[in-house]
Amino acid sequence: MFVSNTPRLFVRGAVALALGSAALAAHASAPALMSPAWTAAMCSAWNATPQLTKGLAGEWLHDDKGRGYKVVEMYRDDCGSAGVVELKIVPKDGQAYCSYGGVPQVAPDFAVDFLMHAKTPDWVSMGRGDPGPMWAMMSGKLQFQGPKLVAMRAIKPFASFLLLVGKVDYDAKTCPAR
Repeated sequence: MFVSNTPRLFVRGAVALALGSAALAAHASAPALMSPAWTAAMCSAWNATPQLTKGLAGEWLHDDKGRGYKVVEMYRDDCGSAGVVELKIVPKDGQAYCSYGGVPQVAPDFAVDFLMHAKTPDWVSMGRGDPGPMWAMMSGKLQFQGPKLVAMRAIKPFASFLLLVGKVDYDAKTCPAR
């Protein structure tokens, strides 16, 4: 007796197509890299990363001119500096806690705060760990403004920050809308 595999193959193909479509839809619905929505997700991811919450709780966090917070601003060069977003980091329970991620709310003071910007492909590469933070800065792939000595003493947590960029879901094909 001959039994056709056609229905079984059709079902498998339909399932594969549905799963592929769902994956594309999920990626398509990801917020644009460095958009306010992405930055809010980055803030939450920061709080779930001990290398940042604990690793930056000392000198890095407390070098704030007595304001009680630090600001980390960032943007994608190819999308323009008008697309700058910020993370606001505050001390909470002895840790460096991200209290806000989105459109800038306060004017930065680059004697204590930081600004980072790079081309989109470089942000994507840094999010994969290639290159690491020292090479990214030395090669000019990552432009950086802020207290360099404080940043250098926090290079290990900074590496975790760059890797976190790649762990927060994003769409790098479009620039953030304002």
